[in-house]
Parts: sequence; structure tokens; C-alpha cells
Amino acid sequence: MSVDINQRLRALDARRRGLDRASLVFDSAAEFSAQRSFKESYEKRSSGRYTRYALGAMQEVERSYTALSFQEAERVQSQISTRFAKVGLGCTFRMQGSVPGNIHIRGISDVDFLVMEQRFLHYDAAGVLAQAGFYNSPYRRSAADTLLDLRQRLEAALKDAYPAVDVDCSGAKAIQLSGGSLRRDVDVVPASWNDTCEYQRTQIEDYRGVNVLDKPAHELIHNLPFLYLRRLKERDEETWGGLKKAIRLCKTLKADAISDGKAVDISSYDIASALWNAPANTLRVGIVHELSILASATDFFVYLTANPNYAKSLQTPDGSRKVFDSEVKLRAVAVLAQELLNLSRDVSAEHVSDTASVQLRDDWLNTLKRTSVPVID
Repeated sequence: MSVDINQRLRALDARRRGLDRASLVFDSAAEFSAQRSFKESYEKRSSGRYTRYALGAMQEVERSYTALSFQEAERVQSQISTRFAKVGLGCTFRMQGSVPGNIHIRGISDVDFLVMEQRFLHYDAAGVLAQAGFYNSPYRRSAADTLLDLRQRLEAALKDAYPAVDVDCSGAKAIQLSGGSLRRDVDVVPASWNDTCEYQRTQIEDYRGVNVLDKPAHELIHNLPFLYLRRLKERDEETWGGLKKAIRLCKTLKADAISDGKAVDISSYDIASALWNAPANTLRVGIVHELSILASATDFFVYLTANPNYAKSLQTPDGSRKVFDSEVKLRAVAVLAQELLNLSRDVSAEHVSDTASVQLRDDWLNTLKRTSVPVID
């Protein structure tokens, strides 16, 4: 099925401006109108529609949108803190997910934060602090019961703070807030600290783990959300911004493929984790030839599709599990590989003369790797 590039450009534009989330409010009609009329720099960089789409899909969301996402999270956090303080409870908050990682593709992106339990923590008994006797105040209650208590208090506080908002308490791990006065959907996740060996050694919070309550199972799930973001940031710096551009590109292709009715059953987390394993040297070239990032992502996903055993060996950035731990994810990789191939072919065609040889016209990826597109502020 051929791609309607005009429709994809409209979807890209709407997604980046927040116009795809009609249920979420703008401050005024004037703000809404301004969002529709504002032109992003990628839209002026090329007359080629496929090239504009590829470049736009790579770019970070305009910073004012991201700032508003943080502000909305802080607004909800303030309501929680106020209500908890009245009953003598303390808590701290930490952001997680695509927004703090700057790999979100929507102007109006959901925000996700942890509410950290203060009454207890877990620690690795092999760590240097544990061995030195630092953890000397054992907690007698059940950790799962305590996090369930925290969750129930959060549910009550949020319903009290936002009577006009849909406070959905049915999720296993997160309380989901949407609608009403909120300008972003917000996920609130009760959690507790888990002091890993590396955190005990370095005292760097990025290495600190968290335990999240699975409410129906009444059990704790160990995560390393800050280490995941740290590893992505380090690799992005190593590739001079190429990694996160590749992640945004692939997330955009996933969103548009789903809109076209295709099954792409892989999370944003796993897309980012897969690309974290891509050769850094190929992504780094994007600092000069930006379209080479498309070529690099295409090469990598085609290789994963052709070499499933290699794909199955890849680890997530935090080292907690394999990226491709199901056949469903591998099928999604094949869909993304085809999307990338199609886009590479179409973008390349916009940069090759009609009089060029057949061999040159068919050399899509190398065309992308040597093509420069002017940057316009």
C-alpha cells in the first residue's frame, strides 16, 4: 500500500503542535490559532515532501510544549504535597519516561512521574553501605502493603484535588489523570527506592533503582528508569544527537503505520532500547548529513529483521532484560524496517536527478548518506 505523504505531513504537523489532542485545552483561542499558523524550521528546509517528513520526524518537540508538560506535572505534584502535608506525610517526586528523555514526538505528550515513598526503602545487601552497616533501621511492615497504602492515599488526594478530572484508578501501576482543567494527561506512579550496589558505591541517583507496585498482583516490580535515561543521554552525546533523532523518527513511523492500519506491537521504550544498540559511528554522521540518520536506522532495522538471533541478544540500556523478548516485537521490527526502507527510497528520489543512471537512482541509502540539507533557523 502506497503512503499518502500529504496525510502523513498533516499528521506530523498536528502531532507536533498538539492539534491531535483536541480534548486537551489551550489557554485561549488566540493560542490555538497561533499554534496552527506557526511554521517550524524543518518545513522550510526542503521542497521535497518526503524529505520534510523525514527531517520533521527527527526533530525534538518545540521546547515551550515540553516546558508546559513539566509545569503540568509540577502542578499535580503540588496538589499531592499540600494534601499529604495536612496528614503529616512526606513524599518526593521524580519524572520518568519520554518527556524527560526528550524523545517524545507529541506537542501534547502524557507526563509520567513517580511518587516516592518515604517510610522505607530496599537495598542490595552486597553494597558497600550495606556492608558497612549503614542500613540499620529495619522496616517491620509489608512493603507491598505500604505502597498500597500510598496508592490509596494518592487516589483519594487526586480525586479531591481534581473533581472535574477523570481520575482513573484501574491501572495496575499508574493512576491516570485526564480531561478537566489539565492540559496534559498525567500518570502518577507510587514507588519506593531500591539502593543498588552501584548507587551505594557512587551516590549518583541515576544508579538508584525503584520498586513499583503492581496493584492487582500485590507485588513489587524493580525498575531502573533513571539509569535508562542516563544511558540514552550518554549515547546521544556520543552520537552528537543522532540517537535521539533516530528514536523520534522511528516512533513517528510507528504512529503513522498504526494510523494506516498496520500492527506495530512494540513500545517506545523498546524502540529506543533497540536503537541504543545501533552502531554509534553511523548515527554520528548525522551532525553533517542529517539524512544519514534515516539511512543508519534503515540499515539497522533491516539487519535486525534478517538476523533475529542477533536481535534477541540485545539488552535494554539499563541491562535489566532483553529488548526483543517476544516474537511479536520481532514482527514489529520487520514492519518498521519496511517503513524505513520505503521512506529512504522516497527521500532519496527527491535528491537524485531524473537523468542519473539507474544504478545511482537505486542506491538509496548512499544517496542519503552524502546528501546535505540546509539548516534554517
